[in-house]
Amino acid sequence: MNNYYNEIESLIKKNEVNKRARYLKDNSETLKTYWEVGRLIIEAQGGEARAIYGNGLIKEWSNKLTSLYGNGYKISNLKYMRQFYLMFQKSQPVVDQLSWSHYLSLMPIKDKNKRNYYINLCITNNLSKRKLIEAIKNDSYERLLDKPKHIEVINDKEEIEYNIREHIKNPIIIKLNKGDKILKEK
Repeated sequence: MNNYYNEIESLIKKNEVNKRARYLKDNSETLKTYWEVGRLIIEAQGGEARAIYGNGLIKEWSNKLTSLYGNGYKISNLKYMRQFYLMFQKSQPVVDQLSWSHYLSLMPIKDKNKRNYYINLCITNNLSKRKLIEAIKNDSYERLLDKPKHIEVINDKEEIEYNIREHIKNPIIIKLNKGDKILKEK
């Protein structure tokens, strides 16, 4: 009886590992595709400086792509792909441990060091999109006691070993409601 259970468990474990591997490969392909779409949009619009004036092109392409492939290629998504390329064109390769929704949450962050900090936080702590948004709202980066001058994205598994000082945060978080008064010592 145990042999049957062990065989079943082995089959299920193999299936779960294969599902995770397929997900990572699909995610990697999606990110590469979106980065390349962003690059091609920028090139078609005449370069980064002129890209903001090329929204008519994006609208035209969005209509065609949406009719062929569905809502994933609406105007807003094509603009996000363009922004995704601009954000990562001159820096490190795109980290495929993060999903597209992670990157969408990171796009409003203009400071490269801050953005890289949150990318590394996601990698080292396997943060979900929801946990990433929570860390951003809680100003996790701003609470670092000793902010590094230059933060690179972790590309190598061995680099996950961080200096402990980088993880020490100010433990005091004070959230005030409207109408709360701050008492000062005299």
